[in-house]
Amino acid sequence: MATILPHAAKQVRRIEAQLLSQISRWGYDEIILPTFEYLDVLAPGLEAELLETCYQFIDRTTGRTLLLRPDATAQVARTIGMGLTGSTLPQRLSYRTSVFRYEPEHAGRGREIFQVGAELVGVDDVTGDYEIISLLIECLQAIGLRSFTIAVGHVGFIKGLLMRSGLSPLGQKRAEQAAAKKDLPRLEELLASERIAKAAAKAIREAPELTGHEAVLERGRVLAAGEPALTAPLDRLAQVYHLLCAAGHRDSILLDLGEFRGFDYYDGVVFDVFAPGVGAELGGGGRYDHLIGRFGRDLPSTGFALDVDHLFRAVEMPQPGVDGPRLDYVVAGLRRSMRTVIEIADTLRRTQRRVVQVLIKGSEHTLLSNALEAAQAQGAHALIVIGAPGIDQDHVAYFEKLGGADGRRNGRPHRPAMKKLTRAALLAGGRSRRRRKESK
Repeated sequence: MATILPHAAKQVRRIEAQLLSQISRWGYDEIILPTFEYLDVLAPGLEAELLETCYQFIDRTTGRTLLLRPDATAQVARTIGMGLTGSTLPQRLSYRTSVFRYEPEHAGRGREIFQVGAELVGVDDVTGDYEIISLLIECLQAIGLRSFTIAVGHVGFIKGLLMRSGLSPLGQKRAEQAAAKKDLPRLEELLASERIAKAAAKAIREAPELTGHEAVLERGRVLAAGEPALTAPLDRLAQVYHLLCAAGHRDSILLDLGEFRGFDYYDGVVFDVFAPGVGAELGGGGRYDHLIGRFGRDLPSTGFALDVDHLFRAVEMPQPGVDGPRLDYVVAGLRRSMRTVIEIADTLRRTQRRVVQVLIKGSEHTLLSNALEAAQAQGAHALIVIGAPGIDQDHVAYFEKLGGADGRRNGRPHRPAMKKLTRAALLAGGRSRRRRKESK
């Protein structure tokens, strides 16, 4: 579980804010989910493999088992299934949260996963699948990600192939897990161990490698051989694909007939997001029409979740100091000027400026140099000095464009020019800058 340091935290919050703002434009309302739940309450929405990776502990009051949330979608389903969000449909919900799962240390991912997600509940037709994928694409574009691929499939197709093959229930479950991980050697081993007929085994082996565009659907129909259980998923997938292409998203979409996701509650169109240079998916989602029914009544639903840490690695972020000064002002003075320093700093903060107040040790002779050093070290845009030599009590010394934390600009020592301002003019300037910023 990582500690996110100040510059990275600023960028993470920026990504989260951009994502939630984009999701909100589509009419989604944010929900804040509890950090832990009673195991017996949430368990119906979680598969056995996920429960094994949960962090569990005992509630001292009731003796019941609690768990840190391992999955936000299950929590949303529980909330809706219990009627806490009302009965009006459709419902559009978004969230910014962390999920917690035990991962072996060699797995290369954290045990606390920062997520932003959206869930669309109550839309059964193809427009719901189209909406959630289109929203996902716009979210990725909103944070500045230009190169990405969304692999879209339908779990019903490969599940249908596995059922048709005659695999045992346990063998089918293991084959689904292998297909979800694209573990073809494991899939081959399972098919051989149960002596699946050659034609059926060939179709199952081929499906995870069927990726591309229209030709993928054509080959899928050959493998389906006219069986409704296999052609229906292909028809739905084709409808979603053609809608996305018509909206101009063809270059971002890759059809994948082996797309399976890692959660057993998905039962329709599913998708994962990938970007160059990131060795894991950025997120994904899909349709789960029967998950909410585990907590109440079935409701058609689809959604997605994005891994903020993976997005952070995929998007080019400004280096520290490149994205502007850390502070708007440092207000400095000797200890005898403390009240004036505090007063001016407080007044500037009320204009929505970032301000730090500093009491300088030493004498009037070293006040300016020490104050400049302190302001530059803290990455301030401007410095206000109270009580500088030759400056009366109605005026302040003002420096701006300080040149960075080491006091240099373009590699050279930088001593900015001093201006003499009245206190009234300084505060009026702060208010006018605030008005210009708000008008933008």
